[in-house]
Amino acid sequence: MTTSPSASSQLWNVPNILTMVRIVLVPFFIWSLLADGSHGGVLRWVAFVLFAVAIYTDQLDGSIARKHNLITDFGKIADPIADKLLTGSALVLLSVLGELPWWITVLILVREWGITALRFVVIRYGVMPASPGGKLKTVLQTVAILLYLFPLTPAVPVLAAIAFWTMVLALAVTVVTGIDYLVKAVRLRADALGGK
Repeated sequence: MTTSPSASSQLWNVPNILTMVRIVLVPFFIWSLLADGSHGGVLRWVAFVLFAVAIYTDQLDGSIARKHNLITDFGKIADPIADKLLTGSALVLLSVLGELPWWITVLILVREWGITALRFVVIRYGVMPASPGGKLKTVLQTVAILLYLFPLTPAVPVLAAIAFWTMVLALAVTVVTGIDYLVKAVRLRADALGGK
């Protein structure tokens, strides 16, 4: 089956390219974070910058897609996957390095991947749009991860404390919004089946 020119041009638009760039940056981010022997080494700064650049492409591709009506089926699937790969790898690696408690990482990842799977399960009944709480969760997770990745954080007790409590707040919002999505999914399914 060949792809029509219009479908091809839809795939290769700026938001989708930015999403693919984000996915490509993930292995480089992982390598630079693991290869750094100390918190303040050059590669730690590289990892910090790579994460910051990658997370910025997430905000940028979304705003461009909405502004220029470039939302595609590929983008709807690839964008959240790219986000989960980036933040998920950051959380796991920070726990592997002993900087972030594993229980925080596990709870966040279970919620993130669980809700992503749930969205695919209930998509036949309708779309669950991102809620304001979900957007707040993303912002808090991003800020917390950046604070943890910042090379000077471990050496500055105040920064370390801010990073930890920001992550705890992000976890709390993550869990609450996860429960909210579960409730919405149940209602969405019930409404769809009730209308038949």
